[in-house]
Amino acid sequence: MGMELGKYKTCVSARSTDKEILKKAQDGGIVTSLFVYALENGIIDGAIVSGQGDRPWKARPYIATTKEELLAARGTKYNISPQISWLKEATRSYGFDKLGIVGVCCQMQALRKAQLYPVGMRDVPDKVALAIGIFCMENFPYKSIQQLVEDHAGQKMQAVKKMEIGKGKFWVTTERGNTIALPLKITHKYEQPGCHVCLDYVSNLGDISTGSVGSPDGWSTVFVRTKKGEETWNKAVGAGLFETKPIEQVKPGLELVTKLANEKITKNKKHIEERATFGVNKGLRNPYI
Repeated sequence: MGMELGKYKTCVSARSTDKEILKKAQDGGIVTSLFVYALENGIIDGAIVSGQGDRPWKARPYIATTKEELLAARGTKYNISPQISWLKEATRSYGFDKLGIVGVCCQMQALRKAQLYPVGMRDVPDKVALAIGIFCMENFPYKSIQQLVEDHAGQKMQAVKKMEIGKGKFWVTTERGNTIALPLKITHKYEQPGCHVCLDYVSNLGDISTGSVGSPDGWSTVFVRTKKGEETWNKAVGAGLFETKPIEQVKPGLELVTKLANEKITKNKKHIEERATFGVNKGLRNPYI
């Protein structure tokens, strides 16, 4: 088990058994199904999820307290949703004692930092009951996604049904069924700069982390990382919420996940070193190096 995949107890390929969830899920509907199960079984009181903002495909964090609200947040929106900013709101205004949160790698790091050093986060850290991390190579400001969809793919934002990154392309699928594939090299200049100093691809610090890479279409790869994550995952699987297959039995499997994780680490270490040469990163200690 290499450093690049983080610590984990088990890794499987999985898919939700809930047809309604799968209809609009990004891949295997893992996050939505887990949160629905956790909500209905009292493991969480609510979850900070990434939902629809004030413009088409603009992400914003909101607090879901019902299955309907969780279903409304299905699918990946490839732009920044400041999940961590709602931690205080959820625990104070909403009074949650058992909170679910989903986020990308840097957001999982921020959450764990808040739990270790709760500066300005008093009474928050012990109220996170389930943190689900998402695999992430890079993310985009909303304006960037607009450029990619409208200028490069030539589609209106409101006409888009789904966006995906996979097989070396950025895919845009419209409601009418057109699919446009942009080579990833086009997308690089649009990435938010912070992504280039991140050395985590698979959300090492989530209780559970998930993404499409490594699993067949319509399925997700799931790393169960902590005791808390394992308890919830085992209960949900036991209750029949997921079909699972050992990761060793599916293609392309962990080999591809490892390859991409290493690519991200190598590329970004180089970027960190370049920054250090002109004094930007002096004194920056990254626990993943």
